[in-house]
Amino acid sequence: MDGRYGTTAVGIVLAAGAGTRFGMPKALARADGGTPWLELACQALVDGGCADVVVVLGARADEAERLALSDATSVVADEWETGLAASLRTGLASAQETEADAAVVSLVDLPGLRAESVRRVLKPFDEPAAARHALARATYDGRPGHPVLLGREHWAALAGSVRGDTGAGRYLRAHGAVGIDCTDLGGGDDVDRR
Repeated sequence: MDGRYGTTAVGIVLAAGAGTRFGMPKALARADGGTPWLELACQALVDGGCADVVVVLGARADEAERLALSDATSVVADEWETGLAASLRTGLASAQETEADAAVVSLVDLPGLRAESVRRVLKPFDEPAAARHALARATYDGRPGHPVLLGREHWAALAGSVRGDTGAGRYLRAHGAVGIDCTDLGGGDDVDRR
């Protein structure tokens, strides 16, 4: 987080996919008012308490990079076509270059995600020692969602455990991730079709 708490968090936006069902990469999508989804995702993480943001790109990365916040770090997942796991590994590798105690992971296709959800997931872990070991995720009506909080102590093991088009879900379940109810805030549904 950015100094309001003792913990330092880095935000990671996963935005590498081709968006086959959507008809284009979601990293290029815009809200009704014209704001890029990528910018909305970055802003929610920053406003929610992340000191830095890493944007993981893949499909049409050169176009998408221009849509993120100017001070976000953009990285390209070399094997993005193989699925979500490659993007998550790339984001965590980039996060390793920061001093962050934890990473807050979100997806580009959550244009309704609010900064308050990020704050709510971070708040119980406002001490660096707790944050480094934390595993938590937002839940909506009992369903797991984003953002997901990954303490630094889990990054290497998690990166080594994900394959193909699966994310952190299995790891989070196996290691007892804390569910933090964000139902009242909304914004937890990903958008798969225009």
